[in-house]
Amino acid sequence: MAEVKNKQVVLKDYVTGFLKESDLDLVENTITLKLPEGSNEILLKNLYLSCDPFMRNLMSDIGILEKFLPYAPGSPLFGYGVAKVLESGHPDYKKGDLVWGFTKWEEYSLVPSSRILFKIEHTDVPLSYYTGILGMPGMTAYAGFFEVGLPKKGEKVFVSAASGAVGQLVGQFAKLTGCYVVGSAGSKDKVDLLKNKFGFDDAFNYKEEPDLDAALKRYFPEGIDIYFENVGGKTLDAVLLNMRVHGRIVVCGMISQYNRAQPEGVTNLGNLIMKRIRMQGLAVTDYYPMYHKLVEYVVPKIKEEKIVYVEDIAEGLENGPAALVGLFNGRNVGKQVLVLARE
Repeated sequence: MAEVKNKQVVLKDYVTGFLKESDLDLVENTITLKLPEGSNEILLKNLYLSCDPFMRNLMSDIGILEKFLPYAPGSPLFGYGVAKVLESGHPDYKKGDLVWGFTKWEEYSLVPSSRILFKIEHTDVPLSYYTGILGMPGMTAYAGFFEVGLPKKGEKVFVSAASGAVGQLVGQFAKLTGCYVVGSAGSKDKVDLLKNKFGFDDAFNYKEEPDLDAALKRYFPEGIDIYFENVGGKTLDAVLLNMRVHGRIVVCGMISQYNRAQPEGVTNLGNLIMKRIRMQGLAVTDYYPMYHKLVEYVVPKIKEEKIVYVEDIAEGLENGPAALVGLFNGRNVGKQVLVLARE
C-alpha cells in the first residue's frame, strides 16, 4: 500500500498565558494506509474533530488532568473525534465502522483500540453530533445535570457559558425537567439564542453587568438551587452569594481561568457552610458506562425536535488552530466542530 500525505496540527512548544494560533503549526507527514503485521490497533480516517476547552490544560508540561498526559511539542494534538475505520486489528471493529473516541488532529490516525469509546449505531442523526450532543459534551451535560445536580421540578437553575457545547444542553434538560433556568453568555446574539432557540426562561450578557451579584439577585430573587459551573472566577464568587440552602454547584469547567498564569481567588466559600451547599467536580470519564442512558434520552428528543443543537463548523485542518483559539475569546457560537471529511 502506497504512502499518502497526512496533514497534522502540532503543538510547537508548551504554552504559558493565552493560547495563540502561532502556538500551533500545520505540518504534512506521510502515513501508510495499512496496519503493521500483527497489530491490534485501528487505522482511522478522521471525519470530525471536537474543539474543547480542556485541550488547553494539556498544553503545559504540568499534567493536571487525570487520565490525560500533556501534549508533546512537535507532535499532533489529540482529542475527541468521529472517524471511519479503514482497517482493524481488533475483533470489536471492522472496516467501514463509524466510531467516536480519542484521535489525533490529523487526516489519518493509527490508534490503540482503547482510544475508541463507542461504535456509532444511530446514523440517522448528523455524524457531527457525536462530537457534541451525542459525544463528550452531551455526556457531560447529562451526567452533570442529572447525576450530580439531582434536579427537582420547579427548582431554579443558573448556567454559565450557556450557549456553548455543554451549556446549551443543560438549559434544555432543565426545561424538560420543569425547572426555571437562566443562562449567561458573552454577546447579544448568544443571549438571543438562549432565549429564542434553546428556550431558557431568561439570559443576560455578563459583559454588560458590572455587578454580577446584583444581576443574579435580579434574575433569582429567591436564590439558585443548581449552578452549572463552566467559567469560574468572578462568576463563581457572585453565585456563592446567591445560592439557596442545600443548593448544588456542578463544577464542570472554569474556562475563564485556563489561560491565566495565576488563577483568580474565590472569596465567598464560607457560604458553602452556612447554606449547606454541595459543590462537586465533574469528570465525564467517570460516566461513560452510562452512555446508553444519554442515547436513550436524547435521540428521540432530537427526532421529535424537543431538543435542538447548534454547531459552529470550521472546515479543514488548516482552520483548526483558529477554531481552537476562538473558544477562549468567545468567537464560537455553539459547539465548535472541525470538519476534515464528511465520509
